[in-house]
Amino acid sequence: MDYEGVLSLDFPFDIIGFDLDGTLIDTSGDLTAAVNHVLGSVGRPLLSVDTVKQHIGGGAKLMLQQGLEATGGIPDNDFKPLYRQMLAYYEANVSEHSRPFDGALALLDALDNMGVRYAVVTNKFESLAVKLLTDLNLADRMGCILGADTLGKENAKPSGAPIFEMIKRCGGGRAAYVGDSIYDVMAAKNASVPSVAVSFGFLHGPVEDMGADAIIDHFDELLGCLRQLGSN
Repeated sequence: MDYEGVLSLDFPFDIIGFDLDGTLIDTSGDLTAAVNHVLGSVGRPLLSVDTVKQHIGGGAKLMLQQGLEATGGIPDNDFKPLYRQMLAYYEANVSEHSRPFDGALALLDALDNMGVRYAVVTNKFESLAVKLLTDLNLADRMGCILGADTLGKENAKPSGAPIFEMIKRCGGGRAAYVGDSIYDVMAAKNASVPSVAVSFGFLHGPVEDMGADAIIDHFDELLGCLRQLGSN
């Protein structure tokens, strides 16, 4: 999208928060590889990217649990070492295949030009989110990066706590949040900020069923969508 001419208009939000996996970055290839690394080590059949996508959003532990359950169940007393094995593999290969979704970089450039701050609030561990965004040369652009463990697991999404913390760390102001899961929409609602769902993310069902305030099919649509939400 050509953002020239759009940037001069008053923008209603000071801060835009983004979920990471399935929203800002397509991490499905690397997450699938990590799950399959564990499955292969215990003689299980490997899963497709499309299958693993359905398990992303609730954090790495849930993703692995669902992957094991889909291929024969969770081995007795073996989950913790398998979980550590997956995390180690993923950390070592976090950015092999992961890339920003189409239009994401142009959107961030446009937000920079408008002086709008943006941040990542994810249910990924903060260290992994920082490593991934650093590898992709995006970490330094973020107002903050909050993970599932930043405020303690009890304050991970769908809690509104990380959204409130994002606003605080970004200097305050009116915020909106963009994501691809019910955890994202609920976190936004719990923080009383507008939510935008992306239809191109790692959806667990119809995007319309998540209850977001708006839906976009491409990042080209986000600024116009937010202007409309901000005028309500």
